[in-house]
Amino acid sequence: MEVAVGAILTQNTAWANVVRAIANLERAGLMDARRLAAVRSARLAALVRPSGYYNVKARRLKAFITMLARDYGGDMKALAAEPLPALREKLLGVYGVGPETADSILLYALGLPTFVVDAYTRRVLSRHGLAAPEAPYDELQALFTNNLPADAALFNQYHALLVQVGKERCRPRAPKCPGCPLEGIGGKAADAGRRPTN
Repeated sequence: MEVAVGAILTQNTAWANVVRAIANLERAGLMDARRLAAVRSARLAALVRPSGYYNVKARRLKAFITMLARDYGGDMKALAAEPLPALREKLLGVYGVGPETADSILLYALGLPTFVVDAYTRRVLSRHGLAAPEAPYDELQALFTNNLPADAALFNQYHALLVQVGKERCRPRAPKCPGCPLEGIGGKAADAGRRPTN
């Protein structure tokens, strides 16, 4: 439950802010689908305030929790028992849940084999000439799902490594290309990584 809630709250904010919001929910005894479904929206918004955009995020969280409580009795295991493609579509139909959030819930909260594409993944792939910067989410995801075994632990590890490279090396500004573990992969990394930024 905590991971699913975190996937929704982390949209457009740093993880440290999400940790504070989750701690508020835990202190209030609300890290439970039925309790979250019953709490008033204004109270929920106040509790998730540290995550930013708190009114919008409270509404998104309520939409997810309402679906979970209504269709699965609030049970994350029952949610995980759905076939992956149908469950992904169902999650994408929940207000405020886009592909990255849906895939984060599927992979990290439910342990299902889907690949999460985030800003780090997009930046690393485009700088190495493996995908266009404006490539659609599904196209970037397919680079992994079509070329790796459908294994949640493997997808988790690949994504974690991309995040690490993105944070430590392939930063938005002033990337550190020399010595990068991906140096020499693809045709554009060196040029893309050394473009001056104003």
